Amino acid sequence: MDFFRRDFKHISLVVSCIVLMGTDVSAQQKSIYHKGWIDFNKNGKMDVFEDPSQPTDARVADLLSQMTVEEKTCQTATLYGYGRVLKDEMPTPEWKNEIWKDGIANIDEELNGLAYHPKSDTKYSYPYSRHAEAINAIQKWFVEETRLGIPVDFSNEGVHGLNHDRATPLPSPIAIGSTWNKSLVYEGGMIVGREAKALGYTNVYAPILDPSRDQRWGRVVETYGEDPFLIAELGKQMTLGIQDQHVAATVKHFAVYSVPKGGRDGNARTDPHVAPREMQSIFLYPFRRVIQEAHPLGIMSSYNDWDGVPVTGSYYFLTELLREKFGFTGYVVSDSEAVEFIYTKYHVATDAKDAVRQAFEAGLNVRTHFTMPGAFINPLRELVKEGKVSMKTLDSRVSDVLRVKFKLGLFDQPYVADPKKADEIIDPKKTKDFVVDMARQSIVLLKNDHNFLPLDIKKTGKILVAGPLATATRYLISRYGPSNIATPTVLDGIKNYVGNRAQVSYAKGCNVVDATWPESEIINTPLTTDEQRGIDDAVQQAKQSDVVIAVLGEDEDQVGEAKSRTGLDLPGRQEKLLEALKATGKPVLLVLINGQPLTINWANRYVDGIIEAWFPNNAGAQAIAESIFGDYNPGGKLSITFPKTTGQIEFNFPFKPNSQANQPSQGPNGYGKTSVNGALYPFGFGLSYTTFSYSNLTINCDGHKTSDIQVGVTIQNTGKVKGDEVVQLYLKDMVSSVVTYDTQLRGFERVSLAPGETKTVKFTLHPDDLSLFDKNMNWVVEPGAFEVRMGSSSEDIRLKKQFTITD
Repeated sequence: MDFFRRDFKHISLVVSCIVLMGTDVSAQQKSIYHKGWIDFNKNGKMDVFEDPSQPTDARVADLLSQMTVEEKTCQTATLYGYGRVLKDEMPTPEWKNEIWKDGIANIDEELNGLAYHPKSDTKYSYPYSRHAEAINAIQKWFVEETRLGIPVDFSNEGVHGLNHDRATPLPSPIAIGSTWNKSLVYEGGMIVGREAKALGYTNVYAPILDPSRDQRWGRVVETYGEDPFLIAELGKQMTLGIQDQHVAATVKHFAVYSVPKGGRDGNARTDPHVAPREMQSIFLYPFRRVIQEAHPLGIMSSYNDWDGVPVTGSYYFLTELLREKFGFTGYVVSDSEAVEFIYTKYHVATDAKDAVRQAFEAGLNVRTHFTMPGAFINPLRELVKEGKVSMKTLDSRVSDVLRVKFKLGLFDQPYVADPKKADEIIDPKKTKDFVVDMARQSIVLLKNDHNFLPLDIKKTGKILVAGPLATATRYLISRYGPSNIATPTVLDGIKNYVGNRAQVSYAKGCNVVDATWPESEIINTPLTTDEQRGIDDAVQQAKQSDVVIAVLGEDEDQVGEAKSRTGLDLPGRQEKLLEALKATGKPVLLVLINGQPLTINWANRYVDGIIEAWFPNNAGAQAIAESIFGDYNPGGKLSITFPKTTGQIEFNFPFKPNSQANQPSQGPNGYGKTSVNGALYPFGFGLSYTTFSYSNLTINCDGHKTSDIQVGVTIQNTGKVKGDEVVQLYLKDMVSSVVTYDTQLRGFERVSLAPGETKTVKFTLHPDDLSLFDKNMNWVVEPGAFEVRMGSSSEDIRLKKQFTITD
């Protein structure tokens, strides 16, 4: 991780220029800050750990040798920031009496102005320079007021963009997944990392690498999708983007977290029914790839169990797999309450203290929860004193934390060198084009009957925008993204685009949910008088319009963390509203605002067009309007299967041969009349306003299982408008020693082509792309025939060609 090493030869000049909270650096600072090094332990000499020229491992060992048990154990816990756990915005004299007087591993979400959390409201979150100065002041306290001066790792969330007041917003991860654009995701990661660094954060909790295999699960919205290869490729780029800005990326949630029984969330995030080979091939695959190829400095352990063992208390997961097999060298932080659940939820520990022991011995480095850090540190100290946790184990766990801090450069430059620059670095005007571009590229065109879209503004004089999501805004603000950003509505976007070229009216029609929701997902109730009146009003306005744009779906109250669903239909009265609008005879466009696939079977059959917008960023309104009227040609693809009914679940990609086959038309088990077959929209699906042809599939393979394989294909835009195509490479292992997936995504590239333009897209298949988890539970490449399938979705395969591995 040499890219974290910086040139600090002018460190004394930098430190002497720092202005902390409006005051010059103190005499105490001047006494420990020297040219090129800092006297953290205040002994008047340069120790090995204070010498930037020394190897990292030597610095870690030297510092560890000087630490007391109290100081070591303080490096094993998180202190949640102001308004979450910490009661003080700035250091106070009382801090000398708190447990962190001996240091702390990290402080999370400090002064970030968390969305919709009034207790976290602070004057230090904005302007950006004020936050950087505040972080410097807090860091200064730990450097100068603790005995060894060990700097703090300041962590924060970042899956929707940095979780900070007025940071750059990214779309929800499920929307990011629909871009299928690796370079775009890398740029998003760079923006998150750059803004974090400018604000004083040194560690970002992103990306989420969990595959969403049950569409009912509430956190589908926070994942890149269902396919492990797509998740690995995008997660790798997000990780690289963040860490290239000299900020740690902590990926989550390790592991098998995203498939709780029945898709249930909240307290039910447990009991994944996943076989060992499926776990390796689907749920661990993105973590293995990202760890080995992007080298994240952090991992968050999950609080589910697997096969009867809590993951955060599992030596197999946190040591054997994570460190010995995958080669992870950073530090592991627990998801909130994961340690406590070992005792309170799973009952495999005799008491809370025993839960601490199990987690720590398993391989956990840092405990995180919304309680004071002493709840973990004090029992750990007792365990060490009693000999139930060895000093060797304690030293090993603490070394991992210290190593990350050294790699981040915190022992060479613990402060934001120029806080004032934060106001220049974090500038919405500088990221505006990127924000719009990511919103555009995340949009998926699901239906376009008889080329209904794009709408011709010259032929559309009267437009009715209907539906409760047309004026909603809360879905634009995530618990894990920026706060206090502008939130233009879809109605705003359409009105701004149309201007005075057409008349735009609005009818809400109904609320997102009815009064009895979620019970209404299982028990239908008659419309109330007010509900009928709302639909009738929308119908009357529709009759006076040329076209209806119905903006329907979910908001933040129906999908998200701890918000699973029992059904995936449009909630509340929205289906009835849509049917009533279509019954007017007017053409209807459905714009979906949602965080998980919806079973919109009626809409798919009867409305004229469907645009999937997911939970976009705050440029989503503009991107939706541009897509509707043709200034932008949607090119996104689904990163998750849309089932026709929850009764089909599990129904996703990849799948084992015949596991998702249609009901047989003859023979045993039925005659094809008892089952709803097929996906509503398959993985990788997405339409365009243009068409693309595929030709000239080439494969260059020397037959050796240790060699890379080169694949090429020619793509041409055969339509009349510019458009993006996501070229998808699927691979089928024709005969294997164990049952493999029917086909697997092993390459993709988003290309933009002008009308008539042709481009050759090239892919490299690595040996790992051909490997399977064999009978001995090892990843191997077996000799035999493989088939490359090139297409526009997992079901729309245009070209096929085989190659053979001989040895």
